[in-house]
Amino acid sequence: MITKGTCFPLFAYDVARAIDLDVAERRLLASAERQTIKHKRRAPAYFEYRPPPLRVTREGGVHDLAGYRTAPGVEVVLYDFGAVSLSYTVPIEGPLAGLPGLAHELWGNERLVADSRRHVEALLRTLGDAALRPQIADFVEDYSIFEVEAFAVPCEAAALWTEHAQTVAQILRAEPRPLSQQETSDATALRLSFGPNDATIIDTDATLLFDPEGDDVRAVIEFANTQLLEMRFLDQQLDDTLERAYETLARRPTRLSTMGQWGPDLRRLALLQLDGAILFEQVTNALKLVGEQYLARVYSLASRRFHLAEWDASITRKLQTIDGIYGKMADRAAGKRLELLEWIIIVLFAVSLALSIVTLKPR
Repeated sequence: MITKGTCFPLFAYDVARAIDLDVAERRLLASAERQTIKHKRRAPAYFEYRPPPLRVTREGGVHDLAGYRTAPGVEVVLYDFGAVSLSYTVPIEGPLAGLPGLAHELWGNERLVADSRRHVEALLRTLGDAALRPQIADFVEDYSIFEVEAFAVPCEAAALWTEHAQTVAQILRAEPRPLSQQETSDATALRLSFGPNDATIIDTDATLLFDPEGDDVRAVIEFANTQLLEMRFLDQQLDDTLERAYETLARRPTRLSTMGQWGPDLRRLALLQLDGAILFEQVTNALKLVGEQYLARVYSLASRRFHLAEWDASITRKLQTIDGIYGKMADRAAGKRLELLEWIIIVLFAVSLALSIVTLKPR
């Protein structure tokens, strides 16, 4: 029995090219505060966001979910690289065995997705020009964090992946039916503890956090989920850029239209390449993993579950491919310009020769 606990359904969106957090903070001053990671454990205080995201509390309705009910209002965390993470709060006091049903209800919940998008749209209107090139992406990255602060009967954290492993696996996999031993082992494989009475078990779509003071761990996982969203968004943008670049290279421009035809394509490709590289750098360096070893391990496990290294490699490869395409387009444009200049020189030489003949001809 859980005597104190909370579920946090998360919804991450890409909403703009960038967000000026200082301007946003002034506009949302009444309900905004800068978010920092709290250093509860003994470790150097070098683990920090740069720059710190902005946390905003908004009023909202109550939603019924599989016998549970959300608290009124939502929290939105704004990141400078143009992403927001919105979270609901669901008290989960009661039997641990009731959580698989809640997890199943939360997985891809269309009502919460639609409601969260409405909150993000309203927030974006309030931000105004604090959001650079605002546009909400079509897809959302949802995730659930089940945070248990206390059980009715005190127990060690190890019981979660031994005695209660089946129930925990059902929560993490959002599956109300019993799972196989292999699936149960895989769902609970990535876990870590700081002491005997706390644990973090991270899976693809949910995390079970057993910790009376788990705010810092939850913040790191929320950031990793937002980072996954940005990786997916950037990967899609690069795919679209590559497709347009291939189409541009496949065209056979006429000799006379080369100068005007390649110029806009090169500028557009260079801008997309720059935007992608800047976003990639901002996302991968927003959270400094120095000093706080436990949180660094949490982030490492979340990265493994979210396959961030694979996304990183894919994006790096596509940026290199775009760079190569840009170089080929620039070389082709330069070659066409040189060819045009050669023809101009030939024409000028012919005109000069003709004028010389006309001038030297006897009257």
